[in-house]
Amino acid sequence: MHTVHGRAQHYTWGDPTSIPELLSIAADGQPWAEWWMGTHPSASSTIDDGQSLQSVAGDLPYLLKLIAAAQPLSLQAHPDAVRAVEGFDREEALGVPRDSPTRVYRDAFAKPEMLCALTSFDTLCGFRPVDATISVLHDLEALDLAAFVKHEKLATVVAALYHAEFDVSTTIAACARFDRPEAKLVTDLAHAYPGDPSVVVTLLLNRIVMTGGEAVFLGPGNLHAYLRGFGVEIMANSDNIVRGGLTVKHVDVDELLEVLDFDPVPDPVVRPVEVEPGRWRYDTPDTPFVLWRFEVSAAQHVEHRAAGRELLLWVKGRDHGDCRYLAPGETIELNGPATVFRVEEALG
Repeated sequence: MHTVHGRAQHYTWGDPTSIPELLSIAADGQPWAEWWMGTHPSASSTIDDGQSLQSVAGDLPYLLKLIAAAQPLSLQAHPDAVRAVEGFDREEALGVPRDSPTRVYRDAFAKPEMLCALTSFDTLCGFRPVDATISVLHDLEALDLAAFVKHEKLATVVAALYHAEFDVSTTIAACARFDRPEAKLVTDLAHAYPGDPSVVVTLLLNRIVMTGGEAVFLGPGNLHAYLRGFGVEIMANSDNIVRGGLTVKHVDVDELLEVLDFDPVPDPVVRPVEVEPGRWRYDTPDTPFVLWRFEVSAAQHVEHRAAGRELLLWVKGRDHGDCRYLAPGETIELNGPATVFRVEEALG
């Protein structure tokens, strides 16, 4: 067993205090957006003796993160496995440096991911069912967009918005007259990103406010944006992000339209299943990882044996902020009270 030391990412949208408080590190005024635990080459973790985590674990197929958003992230999606290989090979052939800000495909892997809320977490996740979207638009008196959504496929609507074939000004003006969350988000984003069609695209998406312990799963092509909150994120060991807007970073609308899955998502929230007392599993289909949450009461001493290569992250309890790597067959005793997230590689 080894203690894992993560790597901070100080993106501008980050919260300056949530991650340092969990890690028992003094806040330094910087935005602490993410804390990476894994072997991704962009920010590989180290272990207690200073060696790389990779030196003892090899290349882990997943990447574990803490994420703390104080303001909205970009509207984005991730590719499936086929598209990731195609995109990576294309940019390699074009000679785009892998660290270039205009690079979209930084590796050749898909990036399914799950976000589990530690606090209330506000997010946009997947396309809302069309009838529900039409109802929202009618409530906001955005009647021209409502009619467009009613008579055209979602793919056509989204493409028209991004290619400026639909006048979004009336929709933005309509939202300015209302206080409901969908309208206020459009108004705020329109001020922050004037002229960005992604502002209106947000009206087509599910607005989800998760409570602690709830999660959302983001499969290939799921259009999403994290708005505000603090949580644990688990994903395949990839950094492929196709952005559509709400960012100063590079966007690639044409690639985004190729990647997107336009099938509506009626209920994006993943509710964990208690497999054994205190052991909760989150459903993550077709991923190289399995996510668990252990709730250990004050009087408990729980022994756990690793099935494969595992990371354990303490988010509550005496050891909060600690992360440890367990090799296959290694055991650890979990002493309560504690909340521990466990990630194992999906075997077979």
